[in-house]
Amino acid sequence: MIKCVHVLFLHIRRGYAFSLAVFLACACYLYVPPMQAYAVQRELPPHLIQTVGEQEIYEGLLALDMLECPVEEKADCEKAYENVKNCVVRIQMGNAHGSGIIWELTPERVIVATNRHVLEYWEETDSYVYFPQGYYTDAQILGVSEKVDVGFLAIDNVEFTYGELKKLRSAHIEEDIYDGLSRGDMMFMADAGSETQEARFYEAVLEERQKYIADFGTDMLYGKGFAKAGMSGGGTFDGYGNLIGMTTGGTIQNEVAAVPLPDLVRAYEEIVGEEGWNREGN
Repeated sequence: MIKCVHVLFLHIRRGYAFSLAVFLACACYLYVPPMQAYAVQRELPPHLIQTVGEQEIYEGLLALDMLECPVEEKADCEKAYENVKNCVVRIQMGNAHGSGIIWELTPERVIVATNRHVLEYWEETDSYVYFPQGYYTDAQILGVSEKVDVGFLAIDNVEFTYGELKKLRSAHIEEDIYDGLSRGDMMFMADAGSETQEARFYEAVLEERQKYIADFGTDMLYGKGFAKAGMSGGGTFDGYGNLIGMTTGGTIQNEVAAVPLPDLVRAYEEIVGEEGWNREGN
């Protein structure tokens, strides 16, 4: 009896999970007469340890926020880009393409954010999402905002294996970081690339966190830098790798404009409802 209790105690301390059958078998062993104990002990099967599948591992990583892009401790656009490039996707629509951001990973689906004007070209028959990890998937429009130039795509997790899902990364989103931005801060726009061009990034300098731009009819994150066709819907990041906006437009005078992060957050909440927002503190 003492030996069995000791073994159980050791396994519990080591974090092993026993099946109900093994636990009952051990419990019965406590009441076996001493002369029969050794014989019964030899007939017991080996201890059973509950296995953890790929799905449980993936959902555990989600719960621990381990599938978000890491951020740098010091501002360095080049290093930060290496961290975030895996959350920027290409949205291909026939011969046209735009960019998108892996906004959220959930146990059921992958959410991609992009510009509403990009999704105006979306057709179910010839449109798809290309992930930098090498995956091509179908997607459905989850919804678009009526207030800002933002829309969201949803991709069912059945499009991936759980091994593939574990390689995806969502953007690091923290509104407090956005609120602390000031003029002169480093930032960069990530380009999803095309079938003939490699993905890359372009540095910029923040001018105003919110500036009214008539062409968009709303306040935009405004800076000095370079943007080109195909970058619409991609991420605008600070020098540490925090998402601060969605690249939406640029001019030949090296002006860039992005939908501010708070507007992205509000648009998502309006489309899916606040109960669908899984990020801590929101």
